[in-house]
Amino acid sequence: MKNKASNTYKMQRIMTASGTKLVAMLYDKAIVSLNEAAQAAEANNVEARWNANLRAQEILMHLASTLDHEGGGDIAKNLDQLYRFMLNRLLWVDLNNDPAPAREVIGLLEPLRQSWHELAGQNVAGQGDVGEAQASDSASGKGFAVSA
Repeated sequence: MKNKASNTYKMQRIMTASGTKLVAMLYDKAIVSLNEAAQAAEANNVEARWNANLRAQEILMHLASTLDHEGGGDIAKNLDQLYRFMLNRLLWVDLNNDPAPAREVIGLLEPLRQSWHELAGQNVAGQGDVGEAQASDSASGKGFAVSA
């Protein structure tokens, strides 16, 4: 019963979140997953490490696939290169059961996460929806990470 209520609450948060907030939430989940992967690697828990690392990789692939390369200019190009670098590094977590690449990627994601949370907070505070317009085009699913 408690688990069902928790899942309902999580779904409601996701369904009512702005595009900007959704991106911030993706960064949150990627970081949580990478922390889990690092801890599992340290404990030699191969299955938990693999699952957590895969979850983080899927998030990064989603973020990369939703970049607006036409409208995002250099920011989108640079984020694409950064996401590719991160994905490459995360391969080594599983290949060597090594938590270090996961921690390295967390260090790269954290400033991006903070920026998106700041942008989402500005939108909530009514300081304009510029970030929202630049961050998401829900009809096409593109446009994330344009204004980080």
